[in-house]
Amino acid sequence: MAKLKSVYFCNNCGYESPKWMGKCPSCGEWGSFSEELVGNKASSKHEDTRSFTGIKSDPLPLINVRADEEPRIDLHDAELNRVLGGGLVPASLVLIGGEPGIGKSTLVLQTILKSGNIKTLYVSGEESARQLKLRADRIGIENDHCLIVCETNLDEIFKHIKNTLPQLVIVDSIQTLFMDSLESSPGSISQIRECSSAILKFAKQSGIPVILIGHITKEGSIAGPKVLEHIVDVVLQFEGDQHYMYRILRSIKNRFGSTAELGIYEMCQSGLREVNNPSELLLAQNHDGLSGVAIAAAIEGIRPFLIETQSLVSTAAYGTPQRSSTGFDIRRMNMLLAVLEKRAGFKLAQKDVFLNIAGGLRINDPAIDLSVISAVLSSNLDIAIDRETCLAGEVGLSGEIRPVNRVEQRILEAEKLGFSRILIPANNLKGFTSKVKIKIETVKKVEEAFRLLFS
Repeated sequence: MAKLKSVYFCNNCGYESPKWMGKCPSCGEWGSFSEELVGNKASSKHEDTRSFTGIKSDPLPLINVRADEEPRIDLHDAELNRVLGGGLVPASLVLIGGEPGIGKSTLVLQTILKSGNIKTLYVSGEESARQLKLRADRIGIENDHCLIVCETNLDEIFKHIKNTLPQLVIVDSIQTLFMDSLESSPGSISQIRECSSAILKFAKQSGIPVILIGHITKEGSIAGPKVLEHIVDVVLQFEGDQHYMYRILRSIKNRFGSTAELGIYEMCQSGLREVNNPSELLLAQNHDGLSGVAIAAAIEGIRPFLIETQSLVSTAAYGTPQRSSTGFDIRRMNMLLAVLEKRAGFKLAQKDVFLNIAGGLRINDPAIDLSVISAVLSSNLDIAIDRETCLAGEVGLSGEIRPVNRVEQRILEAEKLGFSRILIPANNLKGFTSKVKIKIETVKKVEEAFRLLFS
């Protein structure tokens, strides 16, 4: 039996040290070392199970390297294809992370069931084959090309891959895998690092894409060493509130596409439903005559959609005013409140301000600034904003309304949903040639926007 020894690993970069260190000399992270018991590495008796080709790489001049467009595998899921950059790239390694129970396994299983003739091997380390069958029955899609194996030993998994020769491999989850050559338990830093490295080598040598499912910590990061995110080609975050029916698929890292894309799903009894037009679902239809509600024309990735910004302003009950924000950066909200106080002359220092982005979404688009301050002022004055008016504009520190990107898409989306008026920054009309029926009003400062909204 191999002799065990105590080794310390950096959770951030995977650096190995024989003793505990306060600061990692590799990545500079403080307090990131954790102890593990490991044994001497066994001889590479299983190396033949992990070698899928005998081709060795040779140095090539850069001018001789082909730079053709990467071929894509259509997953028959418009939202997932968009976030991946147009489909799944062969020989790629994709990591999907999310909280427990958010729907990661459901998303992956229904995707491969809808993928048609793509032969897939689903490796489950957490659920039994019967549990997966029950989930597939609930989704209601049958597929004869989906193979299920319940295994956590990586060497045995590679044997199954050799015997079945799939076109796609799913691993659920990476934290449950282990290698016989390592003495540490599954889920440890060394096991996750070595297993993910072996899977990456397999994917690149064989050309078979692999999708890994991973857990996240309570801080919201992928469980395991940070080197796991460096190894994979794509990192997707599946997030959402358990109390809301919407699920958001975000791209954190993508070597084959943009990281600004966003996929929206709705959790139903029969699985996850793609939301092709989120604007209609994110806009409530019963806020006519209610103050504190403004509609913002936002863009995430290449997709425009309209969201409802809700605000409540009330007198501070306990002397110290509260500032609370859901779905919007609290620091940016405090900056916008300071702009209202200094530039527009509205006294909010002794009032509680609560802000909410309807639908459980979290929006980072600065173009919703104008909608945020309009909703705050609407609640403060108790005057409703016209329900057929939407807004788009970034607010600067001096109170000016700054231009936003892709304003034409925002205007067309507002017109499509039946809005009669939109407020945009004055400098955004340069080069705008589209003929639209919606009334476009331009503003340069927040005072002009308030006069148009509340006069």
